Amino acid sequence: MKRLVTPSLSVLMILLLHAPLSCVAGGEETSPPQLEYRSLMRNLVMNISSLAKAESPGFLVLPQNGQELFTANGQPDGDVESIYLGSIDGTGREDLFYGYVQDDHLTPELECLLMRTFLDIGESYGVEALVTDYCWTQWKMDSSYVWNQAAGYISFASDSRGLDGIPSYPVEPWGSGDHDVIDLSDARNFLYLINPGNYSSRSEFVTALAATDYDCLIIDLFWNDEQLSAEDVSSLSIKPRGGERLVLAYMSIGEAEDYRYYWEESWSGSPPAWLHDENPEWEGNYLIEYWDPEWWNIILNGDDSYLIRIVNAGFDGVYLDKVDSFESWEDIDEQADD
Repeated sequence: MKRLVTPSLSVLMILLLHAPLSCVAGGEETSPPQLEYRSLMRNLVMNISSLAKAESPGFLVLPQNGQELFTANGQPDGDVESIYLGSIDGTGREDLFYGYVQDDHLTPELECLLMRTFLDIGESYGVEALVTDYCWTQWKMDSSYVWNQAAGYISFASDSRGLDGIPSYPVEPWGSGDHDVIDLSDARNFLYLINPGNYSSRSEFVTALAATDYDCLIIDLFWNDEQLSAEDVSSLSIKPRGGERLVLAYMSIGEAEDYRYYWEESWSGSPPAWLHDENPEWEGNYLIEYWDPEWWNIILNGDDSYLIRIVNAGFDGVYLDKVDSFESWEDIDEQADD
């Protein structure tokens, strides 16, 4: 059965207002009104949550970064967007203590405090914080785990921003044990590994993950172009020493990736109107108009949509990346105004 989710009426009204032509008011030409990029991203995340939870009750939804969406004005003292927070179960945050300016370097104190303020807003609404710090010096990895635990966050100290392997340090995951992890609040640690190209086969990749004692795994739906099966995902749901764990699937919703199953070869020479420039920092990743119905068809609508593939593979939840793409669009508008 085809599952169809369309942008809400308010979103469609915003799209209509954002006409490509200039507007005329009182005989004077004016610039067209700008899109409410943050509201549009909230709307997308909430629709992902609604559909996923309808398909699989208890399914977890965790947007990464973009915590400014927690408040109406994007400031820590703004009115809390409680409906948005009520639609998500956790939030990912990169570079909280290490990596904001440079990997293996301490994040500036003011930036850290601002990020923590937003994370604590989420925590007060039951939204668990999962922090990924990028550092490889052992004492810095230790301090990352200690500081995050003291703050009440679940954390992972990654020795590679490529997120392409299992760190050799610490030998055992921080706080590992045979306890059951049924909900995010039960987790003491997690592994974030979404680039499995270092593994020679899907089975080698799954076997390596299964041998770890992490409470939560954030992985890609695919090994290279080969999709993980429901059996693969099920085999990861129990830790080696016993105890259930959570397995989450990564999905980018603010950028399109040219190595995904949905990518069409013709887009390289003749991209659709909603597909824009390549991310200069990540080859093969392209900024998109994430509010466009065609993009929703790719990630939400129908049995072959990205989200439904994840649900049907038996994952416990989805980890949404590039939620902060609204910042790129705000920058584009700001540059156009200058």
